[in-house]
Amino acid sequence: MPQSVSMALANEVDIERLCATMKVMAFDLDGTLARSKKPMHKPMADALSQLTRLLPVAIISGGTIDLVRSQVTDMLSDEADRSHMHLMPTSGARYYRWNPEDDDWQEAYEHNLSEEDRRLVIESLERHARELGIWQARTWGPRIEDRGSQITFSALGQQAPVEAKEEWDPTNEKKNRLAEAVQKDVPHLAVRSGGSTSVDISNRGVDKAYAVRKLADMLGVTVGQIAFVGDRMDPDGNDYPAALAGTIAIRVTGPEDTLQLCNRIIDWYNRNSR
Repeated sequence: MPQSVSMALANEVDIERLCATMKVMAFDLDGTLARSKKPMHKPMADALSQLTRLLPVAIISGGTIDLVRSQVTDMLSDEADRSHMHLMPTSGARYYRWNPEDDDWQEAYEHNLSEEDRRLVIESLERHARELGIWQARTWGPRIEDRGSQITFSALGQQAPVEAKEEWDPTNEKKNRLAEAVQKDVPHLAVRSGGSTSVDISNRGVDKAYAVRKLADMLGVTVGQIAFVGDRMDPDGNDYPAALAGTIAIRVTGPEDTLQLCNRIIDWYNRNSR
């Protein structure tokens, strides 16, 4: 694994060089393609649909397949080529491809936590969150979600407003303290900061670095030919492992930033396919 990380801001990307190098585009979801737990806006859905006709497109999200469906695939236009899409929810612990015979997404693999590990994680999360004073009295939905292949703690609840999430822990200090405490209880598992209010726990070695390596193997490309677009590429962010793995890492500030990047790429393909 590379020891240094090279990444570019979306508005500084050399599109000519990017499009000449990349063979696959991979995207984070929340904060990248859409706001947290919200469906993509139509311009983003249209751009992503166009991209699927130009090259393979992967969605690598810490969320569940149900969220990937409701936020991304259900919003795609008729122009989208779903056979070119690769869905990797729970940070790549599961993988789905389009099955045209069933007209639906089909699971190709999963790496679930054991029942005992899930029990240990859930107990540890609640105990340490209470001890650290971050077991919030008011939440929007469940604080802890058992996703099978991943346990996710969301401090304000799964359905908290985006504004509340963004204000809760801007420095990541609260999440990092919780992650460090839980990691001591389950040293054999991977505990990492997730989205703006979340901590994710999964089997060790299954993260977005695993996802992009698996994707590269399946598509017959190198990791360095995958462009990965995400908003959480700081060392504490859950997109950082994909950058560390050696992808062409592109950091965005939000869906609007991603949309501009996608439109520039689509324009390049349109100009160079004539």
